Amino acid sequence: MSGGIRLATPYRDTSADQLRFTLTGPRRPALAVTDAELDGVTVQLRLLGASHQVLAGPVSETLACLPAEPGQGPPHTVRRDIDGWRYAFDSTVTRLESDQLSARAAELREDLAHRPAALHGVFPGSPDALTGLLTWRAGRVVNWRTWHVYPQAGQVVTTETRLEMP
Repeated sequence: MSGGIRLATPYRDTSADQLRFTLTGPRRPALAVTDAELDGVTVQLRLLGASHQVLAGPVSETLACLPAEPGQGPPHTVRRDIDGWRYAFDSTVTRLESDQLSARAAELREDLAHRPAALHGVFPGSPDALTGLLTWRAGRVVNWRTWHVYPQAGQVVTTETRLEMP
């Protein structure tokens, strides 16, 4: 993908505490999708109007504002064995001043625009309101990282996921 997607749909989540995490949810409607083939493992990066979903192996990771489900914020750590795959998820929420947040969003837009297995979208209202996803493989481990930038709250949510094959 070369460059980000300018989205016409407003985002539904505007701060980290509105996010909800699940590994068992259905495939959600996506604003944009990128399929990455990583040495025999397909990873589907899905940009939602309410944040992100990644489908890989037996995992359907969703971190989003989900209809009829109150947000709890992203969990700091999740470790699971799923059908013989080892899943590890970590997240951080960083608060930044507006100039620092704008600089971080610009770095993300530039970096993700030049990566073949990445996807990012910029939401209406601010060039800093974005969600970005990046995936890669290292041996038997499929990795992905996501960023959710909330200018109204001065927050950047960063997630890192490792999925080790059986």
